[in-house]
Amino acid sequence: MSDCSNDTTTLGTSKPATEEVKSNSEESTMAQESPKNSAAEIPVTSNGEVDDSHEHGFKRDLKRSLPAGLGLSETQITSHGFESTKEGVTEAGAFQGGQRTQTKSGPVILADETKNPAMEKLELVRKWSLNTYKCTRQIISEKLGRGSRTVDLELEAQIDILRDNKKKYENILKLAQTLSTQLFQMVHTQRQLGDAFADLSLKSLELHEEFGYNADTQKLLAKNGETLLGAINFFIASVNTLVNKTIEDTLMTVKQYESARIEYDAYRTDLEELNLGPRDANTLPKIEQSQHLFQAHKEKYDKMRNDVSIKLKFLEENKVKVLHNQLVLFHNAIAAYFAGNQKQLEQTLKQFHIKLKNPGVDAPSWLEEQ
Repeated sequence: MSDCSNDTTTLGTSKPATEEVKSNSEESTMAQESPKNSAAEIPVTSNGEVDDSHEHGFKRDLKRSLPAGLGLSETQITSHGFESTKEGVTEAGAFQGGQRTQTKSGPVILADETKNPAMEKLELVRKWSLNTYKCTRQIISEKLGRGSRTVDLELEAQIDILRDNKKKYENILKLAQTLSTQLFQMVHTQRQLGDAFADLSLKSLELHEEFGYNADTQKLLAKNGETLLGAINFFIASVNTLVNKTIEDTLMTVKQYESARIEYDAYRTDLEELNLGPRDANTLPKIEQSQHLFQAHKEKYDKMRNDVSIKLKFLEENKVKVLHNQLVLFHNAIAAYFAGNQKQLEQTLKQFHIKLKNPGVDAPSWLEEQ
């Protein structure tokens, strides 16, 4: 019986030894199969707790390898288990006066601030189309007598007078140009006639004096005609500048003012229609936007109205000054010419600083000017 118990004891003690040898062989096999997977090796103490001696050793080695000024307390190491799907994250901050500033890393989002040129053009076309539609609707409504328009009675009266005066000045300019053309033809004819009389006075001895008198008279008339022609051309140039530049510039500002007035009335009508409708969550943003556009066009309209008033005032002062001098010149030159007062005619041209070109004398070449 004792032998049997001993055998049983021997077998009982040999089985755990066999399992221990088998487990050791399996561990060596796993170590050989994955010698590089060091992250799966977690040391455990005899009490079943995790042995952190390797972690302390790693911190000690890391502390030695860190540069001066950055201690181990400035570095945070977060370790996770082997079964966790997250990786270890190391956050390091710069050492600034004993305080650590953490730099958190995250996804970098690049904002595309550059606008697409095609979209910008499309937006401009959309705004222009909407503005054109509203202005066209306002113009049609005004012509049909259905829409209301903003009227400045005093300014509108001044604009009407200016347009009427422009037509009258254009007529005067056209007639003065016709007179200048006809006078030029007459002067040219008188000069040719004077040359013909002078030629006959040399060839006809019996009529030498008569042809000579007529030749001198025609040449004198041609000379006075050229003087008068210079005064008329100066008058034409000054009136042309007044009509086609100064007044035209003012009328261009008037056109801009009228366009601003149409836009102002169009957006005013649009705002009035929205205010008459219901007010809810859908219409309130439209009303606010319409109010903003109406205010912007109202400021533009007020600015253009002020600009037109100022230009009309300066134009009136400039027109009176210019036309006063030109009308005096025209009157004195015509009166002196038909009175045969050559000295008075020449004095009139000197008074207005008009220089005449000598007939038959070409302009000096660039070599002579040098």
